[in-house]
Amino acid sequence: MRRMSESSSNLLEKTVVIVGVGLIGGSLAAALRSRKLVQTIVGVGRDAARLELARQAGLIDKSSTDLATAARQADVIVFCTPVDRVAQGVREAIQYSGHGTLLTDVGSVKQPICDALQDIPNFIGSHPIAGSHRQGFEAADANLFEGRTCVVTPLPSSATAQVDRVERLWQGIGMRTVQMSPGDHDQALAMTSHLPHLVASALASTLTEANQPLTGSGFRDTTRIAAGDPDLWTSILLQNAQHVIRGIEAVQHQLEAYKKSLASQNGPQIKRLLSEGKQRLKNNE
Repeated sequence: MRRMSESSSNLLEKTVVIVGVGLIGGSLAAALRSRKLVQTIVGVGRDAARLELARQAGLIDKSSTDLATAARQADVIVFCTPVDRVAQGVREAIQYSGHGTLLTDVGSVKQPICDALQDIPNFIGSHPIAGSHRQGFEAADANLFEGRTCVVTPLPSSATAQVDRVERLWQGIGMRTVQMSPGDHDQALAMTSHLPHLVASALASTLTEANQPLTGSGFRDTTRIAAGDPDLWTSILLQNAQHVIRGIEAVQHQLEAYKKSLASQNGPQIKRLLSEGKQRLKNNE
C-alpha cells in the first residue's frame, strides 16, 4: 500500500513529548519549534544533565527522566530511541497517556515494532528518512527533514484519525509522506540504507595505516556513513537481519561478476557493469 502526498499543514499540538533527544529527536524539536507547530516540547531521556543542556540550547521546554510523568501530559509521543527499545517504551507510555494520545516512532526498521504493538490502535509506525553521521542534539538541524520522505506504516488495526494525524505531523515539518506496509518498508530500507551502511563500514575496515595518507574524496565519500553510532546500527542491522542478508548476497553476486571479469581481462564486461551502476545512479537523481 503506497500513497504519496505533499507537505501542507498548520498543525498545532499542545504538548509533544520526544523520547530520545539526540540528532533526530533534537532536529524534530527544532523543526517543530521553528515552525511554531506546538506549544510545549518535553524531552525524555536517561541523562538529566544532557536534557538540561538541550533545554538550555532552546530545543525543548521541559525535560524528564521519567517517561510515565511525561506521558501523562502528552498529546503526541515520538520515540526517537534505538529500534530495539521502541516497543517497550510504547508499552510503558500507553499505561499513563491519555485515551487520544498519538504514539509514533522514527525507527528505520518497522516490522518487529509494528508486530509487537499491533494491539495499540494509537501507535502508528513512521520513519522519517533523514539523518546524518553526526550524533547528539548538538548536531540538531531544524531543516533536516525539509523536502525528504517519511514512511508511515499503519496496520489494519490502526486508528484512521491517528494515521492522518501522524502524517500531518511530518508534513508540518516539510516532509512528504508515503504509506507502506512494515514488511515492504523493511525490505526496501535494507537495500537503500542498512546495506549501504554495512558496506561502507566493511570498506572502511580495509583501510590500513599505511594507506590512510593516500585516501581521497572518493574513499571519504564512500565511507562517510560508517562514522555512525555503532550501538544504533547494531540494533538496526539485527532487527532487519533477514533482508540485510539478502542484500549482502546481492552485493556479493555483483562483486563476483567484477572479479571474474577482471580475472579474464574482459574489458567489455567490466565496462558494462560500470555503465549499469552509473545508469542506476542516474535514474535515482
